[in-house]
Amino acid sequence: MNYYFKNNGKTLHGEELMAKRKKISYEPHKFETGLEGFEHISKGGLTKNRVTLIAGTTGSCKTILSVELLYRGATKFDRPGVFVAMEEDVDEIKGNVQRFGWDLDALIEQNKLDLLYMGPTLDRVEEMGSYSLDGLLLQIDAAIENIGAKLVVLDSMGSLFEQFQDKRVVRRELLRLCKHLKSKQITTILTSERKEEYGVITPMGIEEFVADNVIILRNALEAEQVRRTIQILKMRGESHSKGEFLFTLSDTGLSILPLSAMELKQSSSTARLSSGNPRMDEMTHGGFFKDSIILVSGPTGSGKSLQSMTFAAEGCRNQEKVLMLAYEESRAQLLRNAQSWGMDFRAWEEAGLLKIVCQYPESQGLEDHLLGIRREIERFHPNRLVIDSISAMERVSTVRNFREFVIGLTSFVKQEEVCSLLTCTTPRLSGGDSVTEAHISTITDIIVILRYVEINGMLRRGTAVIKMRGSQHEKAVYEFTIDGNGLHIGEPFQNVQNIILGIPSSTAPSEVQQLEKLLQGGS
Repeated sequence: MNYYFKNNGKTLHGEELMAKRKKISYEPHKFETGLEGFEHISKGGLTKNRVTLIAGTTGSCKTILSVELLYRGATKFDRPGVFVAMEEDVDEIKGNVQRFGWDLDALIEQNKLDLLYMGPTLDRVEEMGSYSLDGLLLQIDAAIENIGAKLVVLDSMGSLFEQFQDKRVVRRELLRLCKHLKSKQITTILTSERKEEYGVITPMGIEEFVADNVIILRNALEAEQVRRTIQILKMRGESHSKGEFLFTLSDTGLSILPLSAMELKQSSSTARLSSGNPRMDEMTHGGFFKDSIILVSGPTGSGKSLQSMTFAAEGCRNQEKVLMLAYEESRAQLLRNAQSWGMDFRAWEEAGLLKIVCQYPESQGLEDHLLGIRREIERFHPNRLVIDSISAMERVSTVRNFREFVIGLTSFVKQEEVCSLLTCTTPRLSGGDSVTEAHISTITDIIVILRYVEINGMLRRGTAVIKMRGSQHEKAVYEFTIDGNGLHIGEPFQNVQNIILGIPSSTAPSEVQQLEKLLQGGS
C-alpha cells in the first residue's frame, strides 16, 4: 500500500513520508508537580499550558495545594511561578505556609516567585455597564515577563466574579483570561469555593466548563473525624485515575495516599527471624520469614503485649533495629512492664536499636497515623515493627476507613521488607468476633491466636498458629504460662476440643463413664 499526504501543497510518497514521520518528536503533555502521590493519581502530573480548576469548601486546602504547586515547581524543577491573591493578604499567605518550611521570600529574591495582591477594596462596587479584566491581565503579564514564569495561580475566582450578576460577561472574561494565558504558553491554576462537599461544583457554574482540568478537594466529617480527599473530575485529552483519594497535611506539606499505588511487587525472602520464644520457633518450623506480617490475636490479658515485647527484645539482642508503636500503654508503663520481664528497653533505646512511639489513637485521624508510621520507618529504617495494638484504631474510624488504613500500612511495610507484628484484642474472653481479624486476616502472612481455656474449673491459656504462608507449621493447640521470666509454651492440650471456636470441652471419658464401661465388661 502506498501512503501519502499533503505537506504545504506538496504530496509526499513512500520514503519521503517515512523520513518526515521520523522527524516528528513527541512532546509530553504533562509535567511533574513534586507533590507526594499526585503524579500517581494524575498519571504523570499537570497538563502543560492548560487551565486547571481546584474547587473545594472552606478549609479543604485549596490555597495550600496551589501554593505547594508553585513552591515544588520552583525548588525542584526550576519552574518560576506567579501567585495572584484575591482574598488573603500576601503576608498572611507567607506566614501560613511557614510551618511547612516553605521560604517564599527566598524564592522571591531568587526571581522564582512573584506574589501579587489584587483583592477587592472596601468600597462598594456597583455594576454599571460592561467591564473587562484588562487591568488584571496587564499586571499578570508584567509579572510573567519579569521572572519568566511558567505557572500562574489565581486564588480565588469566586471573589473576583461574585460582585457581578451577568454570567455572560463573567464567562466571556474568564474565557478571554484563559485564552490569553494559554497563548503565552502558561499553565494556569484557578481556585474556587464550593458551598457543599457534593453537588454543584462552583457557585456560578461557569469555571468548571471553561477549565480544561477540574480537581475537587473535600473536607468531609465522618465518625467525628475529618476525612480529606482529592478527586480529579476531568483532565481534558489525558487519562487520570478515577475516584476519591485520601490526603493529609504533614510537616512538609500535602501528602496524597492512594491505595492504588500499592503494588504487589515486593520481593519474597526465605530468611527467618526468631520470635524470641524457642518453642514458638519450633511451632513455625524455624521462625518467622523476615518480610512477614504477623497478627497475634487474643482477649485482654492473654499475653499479646508480652509476646510483642519478646519479639522486639529478640531483635535488639541480635543488633536489629526495632520500631515499637504503642496505642494503649504509656511509655512509662511499657518500660516498666518490659523491665519486669528482664528486657532493658531503655538501654536498647540509648544504643539506637529501639525506638518507642506512644500515642492515643484519638490524637489524629487514620490518614495522619498512616503517614506518621511511614515517616518513622523512612527515618529509622527498622528491621522489625511492633504495633500494640492495631485493633485500637477501630474505635476512631469507620470500617471502610480502618480497612484502607490497614491495607496502606501492610502494603508499605511489605514494600520496605520490615518484619511486622501486630496485636489485636478480641472482644470476648473466649476469642472471636473481632472486626480487626475479619478485615486483616487475609492480608497477614501469619496468625497466632491466644485463648483462655477453662478445664475442670481451672483457667488455663492456649496458643496456636492457625496460618503461615509459605511454610509448614504445627497444627496443635499448645498450653502456655506466664511468670516473672516471660512466656513459656508447654505441651499440646490433650482430650480438649473446640478451643479455637471459643467453647472448649473435654473429650476424655468421665469417671462415671469409665465405671459404666467396667460394669458392662468394657475395657
